[in-house]
This record gives sequence, C-alpha cells and structure tokens, in this order.
Amino acid sequence: MTIRQFLFTFSLCLLTLAAAAQQTGAWVISGKITASTNGQPIPGATVRIQNTKLGAVSDENGTYTVRVSNTGKYTLEVSAVGFDRATKTIQLTTKNTSIDFTLAPGKNLDEVQVYGKTQAQVLKEQAFTINAIDTKQYANTTADLNQVLSRTTGVRVREQGGVGSDFTFSINGLSGKSVKYFLDGVPLDIMGSTMSLNNIPVNLAKRIEVYKGVVPVDYGSDALGGIVNIVTDQSTQRFLDASYSYGSFNTHRASLNAQFKPDSASPFIIRVSSFYNYADNNYTMRGVEVWDEKKYDYVEKDFNRFHDQYRSAMGQIEAGVVNRKWADVFFVGFSGSGYNQELQTGIEQQMVYGAAVRKGHSLNGSVRYKKSNLFTEGLHLNFYGAIAADEINVVDTAMRRYQWDGTYVKATKPEMSNEPTISKITRPRQFARLNISYDINKQHSFNLNYTFDHIQNKSYNTLKEDRDHIPSTLGKHVIGIAYQQTFFDGRWANTFFGKMYGVGTQQSQVLRFDTNGAVVYERLKDFQENYGYGVATRFKITGELGVKASYERAYRLQEAEEMFGNGYLTVPNLTLKPESSNNFNAGFYYSTRLGKHNFYTEAGYFNRNADDFIYYVPAARRYENKSSVKINGFEGEVKYQYADLIGGSFNLSYQRMINNTRFTKAGSTVPDITFGNKVPNQPSLFWNADVNIGKNNLLGKGSRIQLNWYTQYVHWFYLSWEAYGNINSNPIIPKQLIHNAVLTYSMHDGTYNIGVECRNLSDEIAYDNFRLQKPGRAFAVKLRYFIR
Repeated sequence: MTIRQFLFTFSLCLLTLAAAAQQTGAWVISGKITASTNGQPIPGATVRIQNTKLGAVSDENGTYTVRVSNTGKYTLEVSAVGFDRATKTIQLTTKNTSIDFTLAPGKNLDEVQVYGKTQAQVLKEQAFTINAIDTKQYANTTADLNQVLSRTTGVRVREQGGVGSDFTFSINGLSGKSVKYFLDGVPLDIMGSTMSLNNIPVNLAKRIEVYKGVVPVDYGSDALGGIVNIVTDQSTQRFLDASYSYGSFNTHRASLNAQFKPDSASPFIIRVSSFYNYADNNYTMRGVEVWDEKKYDYVEKDFNRFHDQYRSAMGQIEAGVVNRKWADVFFVGFSGSGYNQELQTGIEQQMVYGAAVRKGHSLNGSVRYKKSNLFTEGLHLNFYGAIAADEINVVDTAMRRYQWDGTYVKATKPEMSNEPTISKITRPRQFARLNISYDINKQHSFNLNYTFDHIQNKSYNTLKEDRDHIPSTLGKHVIGIAYQQTFFDGRWANTFFGKMYGVGTQQSQVLRFDTNGAVVYERLKDFQENYGYGVATRFKITGELGVKASYERAYRLQEAEEMFGNGYLTVPNLTLKPESSNNFNAGFYYSTRLGKHNFYTEAGYFNRNADDFIYYVPAARRYENKSSVKINGFEGEVKYQYADLIGGSFNLSYQRMINNTRFTKAGSTVPDITFGNKVPNQPSLFWNADVNIGKNNLLGKGSRIQLNWYTQYVHWFYLSWEAYGNINSNPIIPKQLIHNAVLTYSMHDGTYNIGVECRNLSDEIAYDNFRLQKPGRAFAVKLRYFIR
C-alpha cells in the first residue's frame, strides 16, 4: 500500500469513527480565562469538571472547550501555574454555555495542582508528530538543552567531547543540517555560531518542541528531518531567574534571565537573557595509544585531555510594548555572543591536536511585531526581521604532531591543514519572516508564510591574503500556505499545506589573466526551485484516545558551510544539490487519570525516503550527496505520575537507516558495494528511563526535595560500512549504558534552589560520535534563585 492510499483509507476510517461518535459529548461548555491584573489571556490553564475525568487546557488565546454528554449541575475548577485556583458551579440547560474565568496571581506555586493535560501534552495531541518537553523539572539541574533532548523519543545527540564540543543532532535518523533550531519560532543561528543547544542553559527555556519529519508552514523552514523550537517565558509578569553551577573538569555555568516593567499594568517591558560557560574539559582518555621509546612500539595508556579549554558567553536585551491598539507585541532587540575553543582532536581520537584554536563572535539586531484582528476580525499578522554578523577564526600554525601524553614531534605541515593557516570566515546575514493567517470561522482558517534568508560567505587565510577575492552568496526563499479545518467540535482536525523552496547562489571563479597578469574573475549565478506539499490529520476517538497521521514531500536546501566549507576541516563542494524526502508518520496517544494516578502513552511508526542525502565524508573532508537513503522505524513512550510524590517514564526508539543507492553515481552501471547496508556511525536502537520521587513540605513549609534517576542505553553499531569488512574485523561503537542521578531541594516556594548531580555514576567508557570518548564520572552542584 502506498502512502497516499494509506492516508485515503485512514481518512475514510476517521469519517466512519466520526459518524459513530458525533452524538457523544453534544453539550458544550466554553469560555475564556484571563488574568485579573491586566486582562491578558492565560494559555495552558487546566479546566476540570469536579468528580469526573472531563477537562481541557486553554489555548494560546486563553479559550477552552469542555464537552459533556448530559445536562445537569456541574462545578468547573480552573488552575494555572502562578495563579490561584477558581471554581464556578453552573446548571447546564442549553447546548452551548459560555463561562469565563478571571484568575488572581498566586504566591505558592506548589499549591497549584494540574488535574488536566499540560500544555506539552496538548501539543502532543496535535496532528503533527511532536515531542513537547516542559523544562520545569530540569530547572535546578546543570543540564543544557542537548542533554534534555537526548532523553526524548526519536532524538539522538552525539557529541565529540565535553562542554562546547561539536555534536550531531538527529531526529528519526535524519541529522546534521536536516534539523533546524528555533528560538520562539525564529532561527537560532541568526544569533551566531555561539548559540548552539549545548551552550544554552535549560533555564532559558520554558518548553522545548520537536517536530518530526513533517513541519508546519509557520516556521518557514526547509527542515527535512524536523525542527527544535525553544519556547521562552512569554508572560508579561516580572521575574528574575539567576543560577550558577560548578562541576568536574573545572566546569562553570551561569545564567541570568529577567523581565522588568514599571508596574503590573504598564505596557512597557524589558527582557534580558544571558549565559556564561567555561570548562577545562581535562577528563581522562582511557586506553589511548602513545609511542613508547623504550619498547619502541605503541602502547595503550590513560591520559588527561590537555588542550580542550572552552569558553562562551551570550547577552541579549529586548525592549518594547504589549497590548497596544496598534500592536499586540512590538519589540526591538540586540544581542552579542562569542566563544573561544581549544581543539583537542579531529573526527577521530587518533588525530590529536595541541595548538589549534577556534573562536568566534557575533552581533545581532532584530525587530518583531505581532497584531491579531488586524483591520478585520480573524486577520492576524506576525513579522520578524534581523540583521546579523557572524565571524569565525581558526588558528592552525603549529608544525607539530602531538600525542596524548602532550609530547610532540616536528612536522612538515600544521595539525589540520596542508599549510599554516589563520582562517577568517565572516557571514553577514539578513533575515525576514512574514506570517499572515486568517480565521474564516472556528472551523476553517488559512495561513501564509514567507521567509527570506540571505547569507554572504567570505573566507580566506589571513597569512596570505587581506580579503576573500571570490566571496559567495546564498539566498533562500521559502513560501508556505496552509489550510486548517476541524469537524465535530474539534475532534477531527486536518491541515493541508504546500511549500516553495528557492535557493540562489553566487560564486566567483577565475576566468583568465589579463595582459598585465592580473586575475579576471567570472561571477556565476544559479537559482533552483523545488515544490513540496503535505497533510496532517488527527481524530480524537475519546477525550483520552486519539490517532493521527502526517505526510510531507520535503526539501532541505544547502547550507553555507556545506557548500563553501568552514575554512579548516570542511572543504567546499559547489556541486551539492538540495536534499528531498518523502516523510510519513502515523501513531496514537492515550492518557487517563484515576484519582491521583496519571498515565500517558504514545507510539508511532515513521518512514523517511531521502534522495540526494547530504552526508559528511571524512576521507574527502566535504559534504556529498548520497542518492538515496531509506529510514523506517518505530518509537514509543510511557509515563506515570502519582500526585507530586513519585513518577517515571520509559521511551524506546528503533530506526533502520539503509543506503538505497544501487550505483556509484547517476548514469553509472557500476554497483555501489554499500547498497542495502546500514548507514554507519548511526545507532539503530536506544532507550531512556527516568524515575523520580519527591516530597513537598518535608523540610519546612514551601519546600520540596526530589531525587531523579536517569538511565540511557544505546545499542552497538558499526563505525564504517558493513561491506568493507566482516563482523570480526569491522570496528564497532560498543553498547552504552549510562546512569545519572540528580538530587534537588527548593525552599520558600521555589525561590531558593540547590541541585547536586552525578553523571555516568558507574564511570563507564562512554563513546559517541566516531567513537570519540566522552567524559567519565562527573559531579556538579547548582545554585538557583527565582522570583516572580
């Protein structure tokens, strides 16, 4: 059965289910939940009908809908984090009853009991396949966003070392540039190369959303594998969140996030976000080879990393107004960031560096504007624009060959390049995104999105040149249009969408020499267009059980680094073509609550068929197109929570990634020896488990103590193609079983917090990307102050 046939059959099944179910839940209670201080809507508020399992969660506009099967007397209870609980009793006599709630700010956050579905769970019940993670549970840990995401289904984060190291992020097998990162819906890399997931502290995020394979047009992205969206605290309340942590390998992390306004009713707001990271990363490399002059042979010994210091910092400020007649949101922002990194290894741990350094800095200016009901009711506009400058420098001048004991011998060329190099890469960038949506009525709406992204790439060796004589330019245009519809009081939801992907490149090349011997350059231009489309559908069989499916013909445009290189480890490949893929998801979810027992489970199947798959080839030191890569697999998760005392979760992911290229290149009859092989250096099976136990008011009123235990397992996988060896000779990445534990204690209703944690408790040898060793056992302590 083809995917289209499946979706057609799936839709017919939904119609049958809907026809059978449309008589239930015929009585509707709806309304809007707002804050008493400023009248603003409260999203994510939980509405529960007492003495039943019925409930709902308010949307971004603060509205909710609850359906019941009979008339009668009902008591509605509304709760939201940061607000006092409110109740109202009604006598239901009509088909549609409207009840609004106004909530007052609360002082004790632990008094709020969430009986219904969290905002993260509501997102998971959309037609798109989404991981949604509330970061509140990690707020008192030293975790960065990479470490949080690596514990979720279908996601693997494989790092090359410790703090600040390069990493590969994959969603359902598609990795690298196939995955895009956003901060409140805006591309994260606009803020510079410092802004990567392993730099950003967890306290910066309120929630993290991972869209897998099929992505809404709102993001204006060419993300073929999926996206990660970091959602910050968008409330209009004043708050201060400051933290500092210290850990093994001289690791320091600090963050400060705050929002200020003159008074609670004022429309003026100033937001500040910042972080600082530092680490020596001098953990032990176990069993590495060094030359023993006495034995006149290589021997295996343990040595500490000696050239892996990392430092990064970011600061951002935004100022603007909210809730004005001419704008719901208007902010102007500025940010700056930078990093300095010693490079210890190449892509393999036998490539030891002792002098190479990489550093960079960036500046960014932005403006964002949002207005609902513009000119007419139902017409909404959202605009974001930015100008950025990012600079990267790589120093590779030492004519040496290092060993893990820190000794070196003289060499005929530097550590990474063929000649001494101080590379300078600058990338000026202009970005704009316009999103316009129109609600025809409550059941039908349209969405139009246009994204423009222009990057200029200048790269040269400052030891030989004073500028780049052949700068290159990459321009992306992504246009998306979507139509959303809902039936049967929102139980059946569909989204149909189409996208246009355009990429323009400009690159100079040497044409000839003039009569004076000067170089004459020729400017080459190219523009390519590709068109994608997709559909996402979901049906709620009951309030607790739902099924969904989605499909997209997606494209991923080339990135600047992939085409033009990075000046040190990656060389240009101007013949690179965009990736394309047919992405399909299908799954179900189920949630229920019995008294204080909460249970949630979801499972799904996914299929990806990527053409012109862009893959980094270490031997060639560049990105190349693999004609076809096929991925299929399944994933599932189970969660349980008993009140606020004990809980746990378990998730498992399996993905089979196969090289589907029959011949070595297009038009050739030479068979590809790796056809049908698993793509190497990619884990196929991994799972995560989490157990937590905690108690409120155990050590005083307004206190909470909690212990979390995390376990992660990754099955062994081949380091290189199976066809290039046999099971006994082909190198493998061994299986990994890593345990982490965190103990946190909060006082004065979460104002003062301390966390102590241990990672890799059993001190296992942890391998990851290209079998590069990760840190062994490590300890850390974190202090956090939070007030709202």
